[in-house]
Amino acid sequence: MKILVVGASGATGRLLVEQLLNRDQKVKIIVRSVEIFSETIKNNKNLEIIQASLLDLSDSEIQQQVKDIDAITSCLGHNITLKGMFGHPRKLVTDATRRICEAVKANSSDKKVKFVLMNTAGNVNRDLYEPISFGQKLVVGLIRLLLPPHSDNEKASDYLRIEIGQDDDTIEWSAVRPDDLTNEDEVTEYEVYPSPIRDTIFNAGKTSRINTGHFMADLITNSNVWNKWKGQMPVVYNKDTAE
Repeated sequence: MKILVVGASGATGRLLVEQLLNRDQKVKIIVRSVEIFSETIKNNKNLEIIQASLLDLSDSEIQQQVKDIDAITSCLGHNITLKGMFGHPRKLVTDATRRICEAVKANSSDKKVKFVLMNTAGNVNRDLYEPISFGQKLVVGLIRLLLPPHSDNEKASDYLRIEIGQDDDTIEWSAVRPDDLTNEDEVTEYEVYPSPIRDTIFNAGKTSRINTGHFMADLITNSNVWNKWKGQMPVVYNKDTAE
């Protein structure tokens, strides 16, 4: 299996790359810089590095990059700086998701390609009834208005839900929703739910980045996990904060 990872140089993306390489998968990454990666990772025989900014590539160039790909994962996100949150591209995640999916479709392959999007538990899955408190609804509404990255995450998942849908001939997808992200050194026990089981604003759970990467790697490489969660927006919690 050959897997394209975009957002590979981010805090979660690079952990996902390690997870996939540890499973002896062939991995292609599109990154502006490789400085964040260790020499061991950069020299891994199963890693192909394309140094570029994804959205600066032409449609035909993106189409070429996904031509031989079996699965795609996106860990793209906005940097937590003024420029990262309010500068361009404001629709980084949405535009990348759309352009990659369009490129996959343009290749007219007979095989179905998996697309795994890293999203957020603060984003409601509108395919399901996910009740939220009035307070949470109010705060999320303000975040949507004031912080473009949240709206970007919503629109990216909406693209998969609505434009790709459940019965596409070319693409199957899953949007992974971690809760409050933490940094840990090792994979720990975690639990996965179809919808949030906690108030993501006033009673958020914890999800380590390495657990998020582990689950995304499971989705790609384990057919049982994929068949359970494809077309859905699973929420991941560290086991000790799931209740």
